[in-house]
Amino acid sequence: MTATLNPYLGFSDQAREAIQFYASVLGGEPRIMTFGDMGTEGPDATKVMHAQLETPDGFTLMASDAPADMPLSQGSQISVSLSGDDAEALRRYFTGLAEGGQITMPLEKQVWGDEFGMLVDKFGIQWMVNVGTGGGQD
Repeated sequence: MTATLNPYLGFSDQAREAIQFYASVLGGEPRIMTFGDMGTEGPDATKVMHAQLETPDGFTLMASDAPADMPLSQGSQISVSLSGDDAEALRRYFTGLAEGGQITMPLEKQVWGDEFGMLVDKFGIQWMVNVGTGGGQD
């Protein structure tokens, strides 16, 4: 069972360009999934829902574009992501980090098959938690 912590970068419309740039500098091949890949239609369909870069040196960097109904505000361009397959530990982290903060998306099963949730802790730091089922990206 594992859990990892890595930066998750938020963009308005530049996630694909950014993750490809980081790959050119840090190495590795980015994996990119769009909102359209998950069934979204319209102007958000081509935006990046999730991009992940794993480098030869062991770095993991994730990124996404904000959909139109979730615009980025100053200071929200980076979140801390916890992910892995240790469901018990990850659920415990989510609950603990939410104490005194605000859950912005409950930790629940998503269209890609994993459990996923978001929160802002009591210090204003954004967190994302993904409990992998083995079939989704984590």
